[in-house]
Amino acid sequence: MLKISASPHALLSGMTILSALSLASPNAAAQTATPLPPVQVEAGGDMASPPADALILGPRLYSKAPGTSDTATLLRDVPGLNLIAGGGVSALPDIHGLGDDRVKTSVDGMELTSACPNHMNPSLSYMDPSRVGTLEVWSNITPVSVGGDSIGGTIAVKSVPPVFAGPGEAFHTEGSLSTFYRSVNDGIGGAAALTAATDTYSLGYAGSWVKGRDYYAGGDHSAVRSTLYDSRNHAATLAAQHEGQFVALQGGQQFIPYEGFANQRMDLTGNRGRFLNSRYEGDFGWGRLEAKAFWQFVQHEMNILQSERLGNMPMNTKGTDLGYVIKAEIPFATTHTLRIGNEFHAQRLEDWWPSVGSGMMSPNAFTNIHDGQRDRVGTFVEWENRWTPQWTTLLGARNDTVMMDTGMVNAYGSGGMNATDARTAAAFNARDRSRTDYNFDMTAQLRHEPSPTSTQELGYARKTRSPNLYERYSWAIQSMDSSMNNWVGDANRYVGDPDLRPEVAHTVSVSTALHDPAGKDWTARLTPYYSYIVDYIGVRKAGDFAASNGSVFPLLKVANHDAMMYGVDFSGGTGLYADPTYGDVRLSGVLGWVHGETVNTGRSLYHMMPVNAKATVEHKLGGWTSAVELALVGAKTQTDTVRNEPKTPGYALVNLRSGYEWENLRLNLGIDNLFDKRYYHPLGGVDYADWKSSAINGQVGPLPAPGRSFNAGVTVTF
Repeated sequence: MLKISASPHALLSGMTILSALSLASPNAAAQTATPLPPVQVEAGGDMASPPADALILGPRLYSKAPGTSDTATLLRDVPGLNLIAGGGVSALPDIHGLGDDRVKTSVDGMELTSACPNHMNPSLSYMDPSRVGTLEVWSNITPVSVGGDSIGGTIAVKSVPPVFAGPGEAFHTEGSLSTFYRSVNDGIGGAAALTAATDTYSLGYAGSWVKGRDYYAGGDHSAVRSTLYDSRNHAATLAAQHEGQFVALQGGQQFIPYEGFANQRMDLTGNRGRFLNSRYEGDFGWGRLEAKAFWQFVQHEMNILQSERLGNMPMNTKGTDLGYVIKAEIPFATTHTLRIGNEFHAQRLEDWWPSVGSGMMSPNAFTNIHDGQRDRVGTFVEWENRWTPQWTTLLGARNDTVMMDTGMVNAYGSGGMNATDARTAAAFNARDRSRTDYNFDMTAQLRHEPSPTSTQELGYARKTRSPNLYERYSWAIQSMDSSMNNWVGDANRYVGDPDLRPEVAHTVSVSTALHDPAGKDWTARLTPYYSYIVDYIGVRKAGDFAASNGSVFPLLKVANHDAMMYGVDFSGGTGLYADPTYGDVRLSGVLGWVHGETVNTGRSLYHMMPVNAKATVEHKLGGWTSAVELALVGAKTQTDTVRNEPKTPGYALVNLRSGYEWENLRLNLGIDNLFDKRYYHPLGGVDYADWKSSAINGQVGPLPAPGRSFNAGVTVTF
């Protein structure tokens, strides 16, 4: 069984599935399986998936990253996936250079949207790592049944499934308690999970709290401003099962009192989210049916944390996401499977900035987006057929209709320094702002398994994404107001365009996998890919704002360009040594490279990750699991010059971890950045908080990454 850095993930027709055990006790593990059997025998998850034969990678989640506070970090070993730095619980996944809204992300089936002009509350921030049961990632050719209104892949995170009493057990109770510590930011946290169940009904609770100070950079141990955080989550689940039918109702809330964002002009000063989520699964004589419905309401506040930097700029948003998903899987004619489905997702957004004092930010509240509406209705059909034991095809098509609109807006005032934005608001209000996009997607995949030791896959996908509300409806152009709309961490100023066209990505991917007949001793997988993106949503320069110290932050207007991206992913592993007395030793690794540029200018696209690799030597003996990890990242020399994206030097990091499991106790220890290397992650953005506070003369520099950290975690189950 191939293990990459002890992270739980698998590859499936360009899909990677991370499967992690919950905090449940070992004797309850068999009882926590999904009540209805999954379509993929090995993988589990949504019924709409490519053919089976997945390679299940990795053992237990917490053995990989003791003390992590951000669910997104659990994805960092997926080939081709990197993380864009955000706050302490809000990193953004990036797949092959396409991140944020370009990646479809669902949380327990809920499609959640960032209700923030700086995207400080992305989908994964609403799921604490302690609740994660499985993480699924489609990183290459994404089937139409699992992805719409996105071009960069699909991520689905699911909480630990409900637990029911086992055979012969009248009533079942279980629970877990866990805690962790990270020295780099004095990060602490705790989580609790409780369940009471019969063989038909299950009631569960999960809660967590994480908190950390500003982290220290490597080398000089200087504190990196605006990297502190505090997050609290609670969720309760009521579920029932009977004769192949399963239903669950989940509700909960999240409260983040504060979260610093070093690469933004603002910090998060309050985020409260409430959600309800329901799910039904049923087996019938004709096939399988799955239905989901969800609602989430978010109140979000931004300002500048006074303990980190000076200033006062209150900004408020209210956002609502609601929708449903209905899917059916119908096997027929022995080897054929038909999947059909319908989805609906509605987003509502209010974004306003209260007036402050009697200066420029008065006398009115500034309306950034008023009555923002984005509704999407999607329908798909997918046909899978295993023609012979060696040949399998998957064909699919879908339509997504996206309807968007927004109300009238206003500046802080009408005269003086507000005159420009007052005129801009009047012109914005006078135009027709409603837009409707009719998007069409299709995928085609061919798999050939000529022998028990090799698999080849060829795929093509046409994927479409419509702009988000901020890309279409951000309207202010004055320096202060436009600088508050920045969802990419570069401190520049952004203005949207209602006439943006949806971006359409044409992707071709070829994959070759070699492995031993059992798929356990050794494996290697190579996947080159190429994408041509028509009407890629980039930017063009609309003006400069020269700060008093000479730095320049341009005004950038969101605009369509044609772009192309290509790269390669590699993953593999092999056993090095196996002995009953001294244990098993295994070597695994991943490598990725991507290049992206605009077609007409050849300018590099923003946030292109340079060549990177990771190698891990893992040792197992009894209850012990230990590993040494080497991470290598090349220098970032190709940058987006329009955005003034900083270059970053290459670096090498060594990480250590060890864990011991005994009955109902698990202890995890680790050291990140063993040699306290000072480095700058290529997707970290700029260190605006330090630049602003220190009045540095010149261009803002890249954000320093965390230095050496001693980590420890303990989990007790009962």
